[in-house]
Amino acid sequence: MKQLFVLVLLLCLSFQVACTKSPGSTQAAREERTLTDSQLKDQIQDRINSDAELRAADLSIKADADHNMATLSGTVPSEALRTRALDMTKAVRPGLTVEDKIDVKPQEVGEVSRPEYTPEHARQEVEKARAHNETIGDSVDDAWIHSKIVAKLIADKDTPERKINVDVTKNVVTLRGWVSNAKEKQEAERIAMETEGVKRVNNQLKVGRS
Repeated sequence: MKQLFVLVLLLCLSFQVACTKSPGSTQAAREERTLTDSQLKDQIQDRINSDAELRAADLSIKADADHNMATLSGTVPSEALRTRALDMTKAVRPGLTVEDKIDVKPQEVGEVSRPEYTPEHARQEVEKARAHNETIGDSVDDAWIHSKIVAKLIADKDTPERKINVDVTKNVVTLRGWVSNAKEKQEAERIAMETEGVKRVNNQLKVGRS
């Protein structure tokens, strides 16, 4: 009888241990221990690539799974994008330490092609336009067109860019303000019309003194 009692007790203890160590938790612990640097890097890369602007930035990633650390390096066009990259990386694993080696370097408008022009670029362009009493539509195309025309007007010695307001809505450009003569008015219209993506130009520039 005593032997039977001991046997039942052992069976109960074995069952209790088995319940506290479920297959799922054991598997998770095993995966946690065996995560490699490459796997951690891939997890971070997948998270970064889920954001179109960060994917375009093509950041470099170094991972140290043993110490639960990662290093991001490269260049992004804004502080907001840098912060987003760091936050997204930290969210990959609990307690992940991220070393920030990202440089923030705004791109010159003239250097940014349409495929590279991001919503963050567009947001900055809209803010600059508002400061100059100019209007930009809701699309990234409108912001890109505005940036290109303004850059061209600044670079052109025959147009007084600072006196010309450029509005862009649905790829249609409206030029407002004052110019000194008919030549400057025609030149401004030519620049706007020859800008990629422009459908039509409404030239409302006035000749004379404002």
